Amino acid sequence: MAPGVLDMAVPDVNATVAPKQSNRQDTAFALSDAEKKDVDLVLRQFRCLIADLCEQFKGGHPGSAMGMAAIGIALWKYVMRYSPANPNYFNRDRFVLSNGHTCLFQYAFLHLTGYSSMTLDQLKSYHSSRTDSICPGHPEIENEGIEVTTGPLGQGVANAVGLAMATKNLAATYNAPGHSVVDNMTYCMVGDACLQEGVALEAIQLAGHWKLDNLIVMYDNNQITCDGSVDLVNSGEDINTKMRACGWAVYDIYDGCYDVEGIVTALVTARDNNSEGKPTFINIRTVIGIGSKVAGNAKAHGAAYGAEDVASIKCNFGMDPERSFVIDSEVYDFFKSCKTRGKELEDAWNKRLAAFAAAFPDRHAEFALRAQGKFPADWRSLIPSKEHFPTTATPSRKSAGLVCNPLAAGLSNMIVGTADLSPSVNMIWPNKVDFQHPDLRTSCGINGNYSGRYVHWGIREHAMTAVSNGLAAFNKGTFLPVTSSFFMFYLYAAPGVRMGALQQLQAIHIATHDSIGTGEDGPTHQPVELAALYRAMPNLLYIRPCDSEETAGAFTAAIQAANTPSIISLSRQALPQHPAHSSREGVEHGAYVFVEDEQADVTLIGVGSEMKFAVEARGILAQAPYNLRARIVSFPCQRLFAAQPVAYRRAVLQRHRAPAVVVEAYAANGWERYADAAYSMSSFGHSLPGADAYRYFGFVPEKIAAATAKLVADVKADGLDSLRGEFRDLNTEH
Repeated sequence: MAPGVLDMAVPDVNATVAPKQSNRQDTAFALSDAEKKDVDLVLRQFRCLIADLCEQFKGGHPGSAMGMAAIGIALWKYVMRYSPANPNYFNRDRFVLSNGHTCLFQYAFLHLTGYSSMTLDQLKSYHSSRTDSICPGHPEIENEGIEVTTGPLGQGVANAVGLAMATKNLAATYNAPGHSVVDNMTYCMVGDACLQEGVALEAIQLAGHWKLDNLIVMYDNNQITCDGSVDLVNSGEDINTKMRACGWAVYDIYDGCYDVEGIVTALVTARDNNSEGKPTFINIRTVIGIGSKVAGNAKAHGAAYGAEDVASIKCNFGMDPERSFVIDSEVYDFFKSCKTRGKELEDAWNKRLAAFAAAFPDRHAEFALRAQGKFPADWRSLIPSKEHFPTTATPSRKSAGLVCNPLAAGLSNMIVGTADLSPSVNMIWPNKVDFQHPDLRTSCGINGNYSGRYVHWGIREHAMTAVSNGLAAFNKGTFLPVTSSFFMFYLYAAPGVRMGALQQLQAIHIATHDSIGTGEDGPTHQPVELAALYRAMPNLLYIRPCDSEETAGAFTAAIQAANTPSIISLSRQALPQHPAHSSREGVEHGAYVFVEDEQADVTLIGVGSEMKFAVEARGILAQAPYNLRARIVSFPCQRLFAAQPVAYRRAVLQRHRAPAVVVEAYAANGWERYADAAYSMSSFGHSLPGADAYRYFGFVPEKIAAATAKLVADVKADGLDSLRGEFRDLNTEH
């Protein structure tokens, strides 16, 4: 490789890069004769290696990895700026493998370019029973050189948009003339299947609208998915025209199996000329399973080829069919410069950073804190004290604004947005700036620039959470994404929320209109079952506060959860405030004693919007004809409570003394662990004004008190043990 290829000057090329043969000389980037021999050897051995790795344990996805080999050479050898010796080098280019089933493509290039953890022995652990394997069936963020976990198709496209957003925002916030501290690119590999997923198109539209010219998507266009050829489900679609219509620049590569020169030319042109201010889509035609007997067929997609075909592949590529896992020293030598080059890139960036620190010490100090993934030490002081909250009935969505808005105004790493619900979710703070392309001028007059930290996601809930995962993954802690929508629409967003939880990426999701109290919009907007999903989801805090003080505790818990996303579940309707009882510190414990009574006959567990019913039912139980004493426990977060010591949990619930009844207008699933009975929902909601909807479904204090009193009478007659092993539904309405 000639020195400086990564930074070569490339003349403008047409939107379509013409197909090239290996001997053509009319390309801006050309391999020397020696390099052509090296590239040929790498392609042949790489493809045989992939076939061997899948054949070893009779499984995996060899086809696309084999077809994409030339793309990998172009990226890792000639174009991407990264440091194998320091995979977390801050200003590195990011690479996302959205078609994650082709993971061997990425693993093999990590090995060849010198990532120390990706040894040949580790490569051979692919699809093995080894628990120490770092070669899972889809790339996982925990391993060196992997930026995000990809698996569900289309997620990686959205993640890549988030990574590119992060770069644009940091550059606009911190770069200054003569001082460019953040200028990396994001490269994303996609396949036919990724482009069929809705979340990919949602993210593609956003990237085009924002003109993210630091994003390059490479399309492994082999026209094959698991079931067969793409024309089985797509006909007449012109993907290039579709991408251009979404605001992308488009290049074509017609011989993607071998045309390393053309791929490099397209990549470097897109990077250095910024594709005229647009993200870039490179349509690269490849052959799935190239060299195999099932090349170009769906059978090449997701299965080992068998010993006979693997031998045939090796013969086709001029390799010894009797030898396996062959990587000659010449192949390693070909990539040896990648480590040295990466160290030089790091050293150069560190010098730039030092100059930036000298010129802008305050700005550098803030940048350095964010790069370390840290919040300012005094972030808690931004949250209003209890005395500053209203004492009159207040929707908890409004309470969230009272808490989140000063946090967002004061913390530069918070990036807040909504899926087209700004008037409803109360997330706008005074003097906020929108994240937008600086040249955009909207008809409604809402404009911004790349330094903005308020994001209009449009009606794209799935992309909102998936792109936010990319923001959170850019460099953990540098960004804390806050999304917002109605709780019901977090069912649309659930795959993105789940992927964030799986990757231990911190984000806060503001879910408003969270109950049947939403009212007239009806059962389509009343999420009676959704909390059960999120309470069951591992590594996720689902927090449902009952008033402003508990909302402050929910944000405190969410900000402290550095490796966990959170959903803060909030009401549309006004809720009574309980300043004498509610506690932000109590929320951090998941549940706490709201009203104590050491002689209690029953514990009422109040949750979120329905705390008012528990409080009112307690007052009715104390009167004739019941004359029963009740204590109240507030229970905003099951997962936080489960993390408390057993002594604390027993002291709060006291189930050894009295039965516990949870009052919540959701499906009761999951409360069996903490309560003996529930006054809950067993049907979808109904279109009525909020207060009427509660009455329609029996959420009336008198009815709750009567059902609770009946349970207490049964316990007094039969003993507490009569409840063990069963769980009673006390709401018989509808």
